[in-house]
Amino acid sequence: MPLQLTLEDFMTPEQVHRLKTVVRKSAEAALKKGRKTAVRDWAILHVALDAGLRASELASLKVGDLLLEPGHAAIIVRRGKGGKIRSVHIGEPLRKHLLEFLAWKELVGEPTDPDAFLFLSPRGGPLTRQALWLIFKRYARLAGLPAHLTIHSCRHTYASLLYRASRYNLRLVQKQLGHASIRTTQVYADVLAYDALEAVNGLPQ
Repeated sequence: MPLQLTLEDFMTPEQVHRLKTVVRKSAEAALKKGRKTAVRDWAILHVALDAGLRASELASLKVGDLLLEPGHAAIIVRRGKGGKIRSVHIGEPLRKHLLEFLAWKELVGEPTDPDAFLFLSPRGGPLTRQALWLIFKRYARLAGLPAHLTIHSCRHTYASLLYRASRYNLRLVQKQLGHASIRTTQVYADVLAYDALEAVNGLPQ
């Protein structure tokens, strides 16, 4: 079944900023109190928003899947849809955050060997997809975002912002998202239609 999207499936840049601010401040408060959950949640949602990973991909990420060298930063998705592997390039803010997150994990005694899961549940195992959805919902409520948004909205939003930032490079978006067909990625171009926005704003007043 082809991907079906409308504009309500995307967050606006202002909504992304609000969500990031809420989660980051929660993490900063948690660090001061020696609590773990919000620190982990900020790393999770930062990856979701700035790398566009699916919930299942987030849950299965391992420490060894992070390549954090300057100028060569990427997340290796080893368990993508259809069992495919891909590398997702990431920007400097997320690279620095993940370095800090790994240092924090080591400080609090969480495993940081390459085979260890990156994001852990309170019991020390990997998170479920349902847990990730609930994490998103919690902070989305705090940020005052519409109730219909889910953690998968982070992926759609990432694709939309990357499409525009790359000057409408569909092939780049396809590669970053891991779409098997460019036709799937084309849906984002069809829905967002930035040229249509310019056109309607240019109608006679």
